[in-house]
Amino acid sequence: MSPRPEGASRRSVLASGAGVAIAGAAAGLTYAGRPSSAAAHQSSSGPASQPEPVPFRGEHQAGIVTPAQDRMHFVALDVVTTDPAELRLLLREWTRAAERMTYGAEATPGGVVGGGPHRPPTDTGEALDLPPSNLTVTIGYGPSLFDERFGLADRRPEALRELPGFTGDDLDPARTGGDLCIQACADDPQVAVHAIRNLIRIGFGVVSVRWSQLGFGRTSSTSTSQATPRNLFGFKDGTANIKAEDSAALTEHVWVDPADVPGDAAWMAGGSYLVARRIRMHIEVWDRTPLQEQEDIFGRDKAVGASLHLPADRRDENAPLDLTAKGVDGAPRIPLTSHVRLAHESQLDGIRILRRGYTFTDGSDGSGHLDAGLFFIAFVRDAHRQFVPMQQALAKSDKLNEYIEHTGSALFAVPPGLGDAEDWGVQLFGA
Repeated sequence: MSPRPEGASRRSVLASGAGVAIAGAAAGLTYAGRPSSAAAHQSSSGPASQPEPVPFRGEHQAGIVTPAQDRMHFVALDVVTTDPAELRLLLREWTRAAERMTYGAEATPGGVVGGGPHRPPTDTGEALDLPPSNLTVTIGYGPSLFDERFGLADRRPEALRELPGFTGDDLDPARTGGDLCIQACADDPQVAVHAIRNLIRIGFGVVSVRWSQLGFGRTSSTSTSQATPRNLFGFKDGTANIKAEDSAALTEHVWVDPADVPGDAAWMAGGSYLVARRIRMHIEVWDRTPLQEQEDIFGRDKAVGASLHLPADRRDENAPLDLTAKGVDGAPRIPLTSHVRLAHESQLDGIRILRRGYTFTDGSDGSGHLDAGLFFIAFVRDAHRQFVPMQQALAKSDKLNEYIEHTGSALFAVPPGLGDAEDWGVQLFGA
């Protein structure tokens, strides 16, 4: 790898061509040079070090088991063309642009100013002087994409079918479904927004935005190196989540097995299914709820996230739940209607999911309350065998339902990662 010139940002290194080896020669990336303003962000001790970019290509798409970043921009899109060739070309162009942006380059070579003063820039420019910030771009396809428009019906995986309705759902059609989705995650919100904005720009005339969601404050940890975060109710969220280091659990619960997708759907082997649910949290009501009731609803204590059956002097967030423990009154110490009990694998025939959600706040609802909550994202091997029975159990009995409502929903097939010479168009449509 070529040494980075002192005082140069990763974006400027890539832009000048010195960073091609970082991105990988197989990507065929070329960049137009431009000045860097990274020196303005350096300390007196020398250039600030930046982590290596998250690899774009590999066995699985980045943004699934990648250690969860701090920010997210998620968008669901509808395809407005009826020409399969246009969609295939767009997917190829998206592959190139997404790969460039994850390595810190402009969406197109010289995209900000290199096209001259008499034409619109082909990169919007708001991330020009920013590092990649662990950006990942993950694509998925909804059930509606596999209708008669593009000749993809025979390539639809059997598990890619619309989710059923659940008790208590209050879904807004404007926040539900979509032909395609793109999830951009980064540790800088501007980097994530830039990625989505430029992919939408490239897709003008081929796709249109159906709905989108900004997220901050991850609500799950996807690596053992990360501490468990808290949700807007103040509780640690996702303590028992599947972690990237647990390869056996990923194989069983997250990655699609070749046996799951025979025939023309074999392109999905090694992929996963993304479940997205926008969950409004009525935080003003929750804030007036006594602490003991809050803890009984979750089934964990608020201070450290430990199971309620543990004594105060031995509370450990990662200690196994004891669902048989009784209180002095003989009642289960972890209530029968508590969230952790109902979602525990022992109550669901071993079902587990990989969670990767984010907190959101979308202003007010016009009635003096915050429109805030959890943008729930889960990756699973089969949503209908994992997420659906879990959500049915929660929708039926979870005491937490008094404080939340599901207002948006979607399911997408997330294909596996790309090889050196592949793009998303070839992967979806076939060679």
